[in-house]
Amino acid sequence: MGVRLVVVDDHRLLAEALAAALQLRGHRVLAVGTPTGVAADLVVSRRPEACLLGVAHPQDGAAFDAIRRIRRERPEVAVVVMGNVDHLATVAAAFAAGAAGYVRQDERIEVVERALGRVRAGEAAVSPELLRASFDHLLRPAAEPDDEALRLLRLLTRREAEVLARIADGQDTHEIAEGMRIAPSTARTHVQRVLVKLGARTRLEAAAVAARTGLLEQVGRVSD
Repeated sequence: MGVRLVVVDDHRLLAEALAAALQLRGHRVLAVGTPTGVAADLVVSRRPEACLLGVAHPQDGAAFDAIRRIRRERPEVAVVVMGNVDHLATVAAAFAAGAAGYVRQDERIEVVERALGRVRAGEAAVSPELLRASFDHLLRPAAEPDDEALRLLRLLTRREAEVLARIADGQDTHEIAEGMRIAPSTARTHVQRVLVKLGARTRLEAAAVAARTGLLEQVGRVSD
């Protein structure tokens, strides 16, 4: 079954080409817009399942403002960002704003389509390598343990801390279950508890919170 989505990009021709390609593959494009600043308005008014957001000019911040507004007003809508992966600050900013996925702007349409399917299913849509690199960029080691990181760490059981580390490593539910030798249903329960305890709506948001506060570093020390 196709995904109901809106397609937004700073370049109108690219947005229309993406929309046409996705429609040919059975997806329902509710709206096409430009520039990226209009994404939130389209999502709020059209109520799609996902938003494909091309970011050509991340320095102006409009795209990330749009993602934050979507997370506030339509938290059920998953945002997949298409952008440059050479600048990790852009990737990290997308995750921190609440994006559910990130794909290279020159990626094949099949990869974009898989990303849309994954975020609709509630999974992260980003390569593990890119996810690790972006969170390494977010992480700022401190000379002394961060109070907020320690506070959050005390909320998690050892199992939940391990699940958080695996989320930050880009693992999906089945990979977490296999790596921890537990049932997928148990893994899903652990993931949901981690999200609740960190006050996060998505796995990427939870990992971003953990990276910004230094919690990932604290989790690593507990695991060693």
